[in-house]
Amino acid sequence: MSQKTSSPNPIGKILGQFSASHSTAVNKLIHYITIPLVSFSVLALVWAIPFPSLSFLGRYNGFINWASILIGFAVYYYYRVSPLLSYGILIMIFAFSGLIVSLEKFHIQGGGPQMHIIPLLILLPALLAQVAGHRSERAIPSASSSIRSLMDGPLWVMNALFRRLRIIK
Repeated sequence: MSQKTSSPNPIGKILGQFSASHSTAVNKLIHYITIPLVSFSVLALVWAIPFPSLSFLGRYNGFINWASILIGFAVYYYYRVSPLLSYGILIMIFAFSGLIVSLEKFHIQGGGPQMHIIPLLILLPALLAQVAGHRSERAIPSASSSIRSLMDGPLWVMNALFRRLRIIK
């Protein structure tokens, strides 16, 4: 039984393309730090979008939101590209989800700001740092490649982490 993919090694192609525009030590370091921050922020902002109450969900209404759908699509994409890296990303998503639920509880209990404020305060400086990192490469990516980087960046970071931990070669 063969599995259809767009190329024989999609993860190699993705990592190669991503690495080509992240080659200087400064840019790599900036992106190793900011890609998880941007990923967390985007997930938290999507989580904060109000989700309609659906009667067929019954008592599970509060457990489904727009981020649930985003997570489902993301995990499917990551698994199709690299099952091993998808497991690491799934653990990262669980950690991010726990932090987001903590932010949500902090706000609901009256001690914290609106749910979207903290992710925005993280996202904006992280994106500015990424632009600064790309300036060290002398090339700022286009908007379309930046959107693609939202999905491929976590694979690149997880690959680097797995290599560092000697989970992969």
